[in-house]
Amino acid sequence: MRRITLGGSNGLEVSAQGLGCMGMSEWYGQGDWDDSIATIHRAIELGVTFIDTADVYGSGHNEVLVGRAIHDQRENVQLATKFGIDRSSGDGSRQIRGDAAYVRAACDASLLRLGLDVIDLYYLHRPPQNAEIEETVGAMAQLVHSGKVRHLGLSEVNGDLLRRAHAVHPITAVQSEYSLWTRNPETEVLAALRELGVGLVPYSPLGRGFLTGTVKPDSLGDKDFRVHNPRFAGDAAQANQAIAEAVAQIAERRGIAPAQVALAWVHGQAARLGISLVPIPGTKRVTWLEQNVAAVDITLEADELAVLDPLADMVVGARY
Repeated sequence: MRRITLGGSNGLEVSAQGLGCMGMSEWYGQGDWDDSIATIHRAIELGVTFIDTADVYGSGHNEVLVGRAIHDQRENVQLATKFGIDRSSGDGSRQIRGDAAYVRAACDASLLRLGLDVIDLYYLHRPPQNAEIEETVGAMAQLVHSGKVRHLGLSEVNGDLLRRAHAVHPITAVQSEYSLWTRNPETEVLAALRELGVGLVPYSPLGRGFLTGTVKPDSLGDKDFRVHNPRFAGDAAQANQAIAEAVAQIAERRGIAPAQVALAWVHGQAARLGISLVPIPGTKRVTWLEQNVAAVDITLEADELAVLDPLADMVVGARY
C-alpha cells in the first residue's frame, strides 16, 4: 500500500486509501460487531491504516467498536474521528456545535470511548451553528497543544471557512463527499486546498454504494438512510441507473468490479487537481474491503475517463 502525506511536509502520513467505519454502527442497515472487527483487522493487514470514525456514528458505538479493533495495533493506525453533531436531544433537535467548552468535552469523551491517549486527526464534522469557526478551531488547537490531538481537520467546508480556520491553526485535511457523481469540492474548496497545502479526504467515493451496481433502491431496509436520499428514490433512482450502467460497462471491459472503476477514478483525480487525496470507502465486509483495496493499483485510460468525467452532470437528485 502506497503512503500519502496529508497537509504538506509537516502533515500526517497515511495509507493511500482509508476505511470509513460509519456503516458498521448505523445508517446502512444492520451491522455485525464480529464482522466489523474482522474487516478492520483485515484492512490493517492489507496496509489500510487510515481508519475513520466519528462520535455521532451510532451515538458513540462506532468509536467503541473501532477502539476495540485497534487496541493492539495502535502503532500501525492513523485514527481519525469527528465531533460537532450533538444528538443528545434527539435527532429531531440535533445541533452542530462548536463552542469551546463542547469541543473540549467532545474530545475527552471520544478518547474515553476509543481507549486512546491521542487522536491522530480530529475533524470538526460540519461548520458550527453556535460559534464562529475561529472559536472552534482555537479550542481544537488547544487540544493539539495539550497532546490530545495531533492534527486538525474540517468536514464539508467552503474555501472561505477553510482559510479562516487555517489562519488560527494549520488544517491538515478537509473531508468532503467526492465521487464520480458528487464533485462539489472542485468548485467550493479546491482553490483553498491548493493554496494552503491541505489534503482532501473523500467520503462516499462509491456514491453511497450506488456506483457499485449492487444497490437496489427499492429493496433497502427501513434502517438504511438511503431510502430517504433523493438520488435513491423514485424517478431519480431510475434516471441515475444510466450512471451506474456506464461505470459497469467500463468495468466489464476491463474485467474488474464497478466499485474499482469508481475508486480508481477518485484516486486519479489527485494529479489533475494538484492536491493530496485519500478516499475512505466504507464497508463492513471483508470481501468488499479486499475489492476496494485492489483499486489503488488501477489506472484508467483516456477513453475511459472521457466516459466517466461527464457523469456528474447527469445526476438527478440532491446529495441529502
